[in-house]
Amino acid sequence: MDLLEYQGKQFFASYDIPVSEGDVATTVEDAVKIADTIGYPVVVKAQVHTGGRGKAGGVKLANDTAECTEHATNILGLDIKGHIVKEIWIEKASDIAEEYYASFTLDRSAKKYLGMLSAEGGVEIETVADENPDAIAKIHIDPVEGLTEAQCREWVLAANLNDQATDGAVDILLKLYNAYVEGNADLCEINPLILKPTGEVHALDAKVSLDGNALYKHPDYEKYDATQPRDEREEAAHEAGLQYVGLDGSVGVIANGAGLAMSTVDVVNQVGGSPANFLDIGGGANAEVMANALTVINNDPAVKAIFINIFGGITRGEEVANGIIEAMGKVTIDSPIVIRLDGTNAVEGREILEPHLDDKLMMETTMLSAAQKAVELAK
Repeated sequence: MDLLEYQGKQFFASYDIPVSEGDVATTVEDAVKIADTIGYPVVVKAQVHTGGRGKAGGVKLANDTAECTEHATNILGLDIKGHIVKEIWIEKASDIAEEYYASFTLDRSAKKYLGMLSAEGGVEIETVADENPDAIAKIHIDPVEGLTEAQCREWVLAANLNDQATDGAVDILLKLYNAYVEGNADLCEINPLILKPTGEVHALDAKVSLDGNALYKHPDYEKYDATQPRDEREEAAHEAGLQYVGLDGSVGVIANGAGLAMSTVDVVNQVGGSPANFLDIGGGANAEVMANALTVINNDPAVKAIFINIFGGITRGEEVANGIIEAMGKVTIDSPIVIRLDGTNAVEGREILEPHLDDKLMMETTMLSAAQKAVELAK
């Protein structure tokens, strides 16, 4: 789950990380009330799940009520890379002496957490990494041992921040690490982390991605889940509890397991087709799950053929076959379906499907031949 900036700042604040005073507004009137309350100058910021807000005119400084009204009017409803601005964040403007970059994420290859800190903040970290990689101080943290204050202080010194910022940076980084770990985050990033002329260190921006699989640990994350950008297909799949990502092709994909679903998308591309989606039904291929999956894909007008790719492990082939047949009795399918069924009890599953095969329901023995057939039908 990728949080909007204001949500990220609220998340940081819950871990005692200093952020700018502000509030979120959905109308011009509310924006002005917030600005008048916290005092000018303020920054009016578009809240969308994409970058490039400043270049698109989505971040503006307002020195008084008239400017706040003008900027809020212009930014609300603004289209930024296909994202329509429905919310704006009004925050107290900050005086900036220096800008830094700080983040925590997971280095999968090292099997450790990765902290990155740079005295060159306020720009894309990828640019810094390409042009001046030595400007980024990295630290690998054993999840069992955690991050100590001594390690953090050494890390800050290695990043060559202003001496005046050392104590404040150490304090914030320890809190940021705590937010990353306890909050079950995939990414916690501050860019820029600023040093004020008065010596305080402060998080001026917030980029946070949370692990959606940790919702059961954090019931309050439902509010973040509710603001995730989804198209109609993705929203329907989400409500049905399906792992779905909409794509732009014409072959609908259903598979059990994320790895198999990704491979299915790849093989459709490999044989000259274009997948309409990624859909992982997980370990359950019963009638209800299959009916929900077929309904979501069937409601996509771009889909011309459906490829069901099942490899039975714990899930048994006859259960899958019965689920598909029962689901087709519940859902009127517009597009032809190609099934590849392999793995546990696959022979029994194919025998169950055999009497039902026709020009709307076809079966292939291999993943490649099934993909080829689905792509052929989609064309």
